[in-house]
Amino acid sequence: MSKKKPGKFGYLFGATLLRALNCLPYGVVGRFGDALGSLLYLIPSSRRRVVHTNLRLCFPHWDDAQRERVARAAFRHAIRSYAERSVQWFADREKMERLVQVESEVDLTDPDMPPTILLGFHFVGIEAGSIFINHALRRPCASLYTPMSNPFFDALAKRQRGRFDAEMISRADSAREVLRVLRERKPIMLAADMDYGLRNSVFVPFFGVQACTLTSISRLAQAGRAQILPIVTEVLPNYRGYKLKVFAPWENYPSGDPVADTRRMNAFLEEQILRMPEQYYWVHKRFKTRPEGEAGVY
Repeated sequence: MSKKKPGKFGYLFGATLLRALNCLPYGVVGRFGDALGSLLYLIPSSRRRVVHTNLRLCFPHWDDAQRERVARAAFRHAIRSYAERSVQWFADREKMERLVQVESEVDLTDPDMPPTILLGFHFVGIEAGSIFINHALRRPCASLYTPMSNPFFDALAKRQRGRFDAEMISRADSAREVLRVLRERKPIMLAADMDYGLRNSVFVPFFGVQACTLTSISRLAQAGRAQILPIVTEVLPNYRGYKLKVFAPWENYPSGDPVADTRRMNAFLEEQILRMPEQYYWVHKRFKTRPEGEAGVY
């Protein structure tokens, strides 16, 4: 039996709830999300199984207690991230400036910045980081997004994510539009650390497991003569907001070998995950697509 999607009323209620939550202090919203995540973790679900499967594959050396501890925290963080869409989508500029600390190894306001791809990763704070980077750049920029199935919620998300002067580009139109943006010298935020199927992807290791991974970052950087600035957003402890870290440009990237470049991207992501494994988006079926002859893991 297929899962029934929320109707128009359900999406309208969701949007109204997010607007209402934004009226509360950030700490209250964060605590609400944590409590809801802790409660939902107690209920057996397919997403909880996905989290455990991912952690078992990526960290086979962990004992059961450590895996359970990280799984519980990761699930709680994931649910909390949905509650915090209220702040991320509806907070004004001043509130976002109070909540997001920017730590950058480059001058984001440099008027001579070359064509730039801001390479994001799916930590639970990615929404806050990808929205606020548009403000921190102090110039028109762009961001790639995956359209939602409901037209009302998709339009809402697109409008709110782009409210700090960002051009939102659908993933379906990505290659042509990304190259146009790079020619216009607009920085663009992309993420390529999810399983989007075999098209334009290769299997490269991710914590020792073959993961179907897009080669688009390498190819677009090559075609657009763009530098890569990795960005990672961390949820700070004690409900203090977020830290958006912008790393120095990758040297010798692209290398001319898209497979090697994609391995390098995954290796960088592994380093960041080891700093805060509970904040990666483990609820995603990262290993859904398997090499030919391998059985599914979920």
